[in-house]
Amino acid sequence: MKAVVATDYGPPENYVVTDVPVPRPGPGQIQVRIAAASINPADVVLPSGEFGTVLEFPHVPGNDFAGTVTEIGPGVTAFRPGDEIFGQAVPRVLKAMTGAKKPSLSTGSLAEYAVFEADTPLLTHRPPSLNVQDAAALATTGLTARALITTAQPAAGETVLVVGATGGVGTALVPLLAAAGVKVIATATEQDAGLLHDLGATETIRYDDAYPENVDAAFNAAVPSDRLDRIAQAVRPGGRLLTITYPLPEGGRDDIETKFILDLAGALGGMREVAEAAVSGVLPATIGRRYTLDEGPRACVDFVRKHTTGKLVVTV
Repeated sequence: MKAVVATDYGPPENYVVTDVPVPRPGPGQIQVRIAAASINPADVVLPSGEFGTVLEFPHVPGNDFAGTVTEIGPGVTAFRPGDEIFGQAVPRVLKAMTGAKKPSLSTGSLAEYAVFEADTPLLTHRPPSLNVQDAAALATTGLTARALITTAQPAAGETVLVVGATGGVGTALVPLLAAAGVKVIATATEQDAGLLHDLGATETIRYDDAYPENVDAAFNAAVPSDRLDRIAQAVRPGGRLLTITYPLPEGGRDDIETKFILDLAGALGGMREVAEAAVSGVLPATIGRRYTLDEGPRACVDFVRKHTTGKLVVTV
């Protein structure tokens, strides 16, 4: 099969599309014919060697996917061949990081076929009204945005700041906040301001503008979490600051609640809830650029080197 492959540690410019063996499912696993995948930070960070994670090469990146079940291993009852599914799964080397009793692991979704663990809340059936590209775009972003909402519990009438609102998680988070009746102030380029207003933002500010004061909550999806001082100053005493970026936040203001959100176990809601939110219309997919599998390495390069709006999706 064809797959996007990192042959050694290095930048995404070194990725190639080549033939690799088709992975086969073992006990409790399913094989999926991938229809679409989307790009996430781990797809480029792990092969870069930046985190010191030991990989086996050739390494196929790709966490998010939508596709068709083509084979099931012994013991699988949740899915059968022909099922249309979507979800999120991380490389098997990150199993310990998931903190899950039923971790969602895979062989990499930037490929024609991938193998996934079947018994996990991070995979679900794809509703017919949710197309494959939108499903692939919403897997990690929808899961993360819902986890942020579930943790923050924003109330109607509150004012929040969203930093990194034009990215994958930001464009999923803004409409969820708007649906909850929250006033959203979002950071954006001038080119993206119209999109964010369409998604439900009340106001947009440029990245270098002064942040508002006394917001009830701030959501960070872009700034490294050891540099949150400027965002924290925008939050009222007793307010909340939620972040999804590494490294883990330390210190900061004692009079606000600061939380790092990473839910690879689906404890705050799984992919079924993402599907329900998408079908209901409160969680739209925002796709900035689309690529073929042969263009997969360029998608990874663009993710790192260019400003991205929403998700970059690879159709297989």
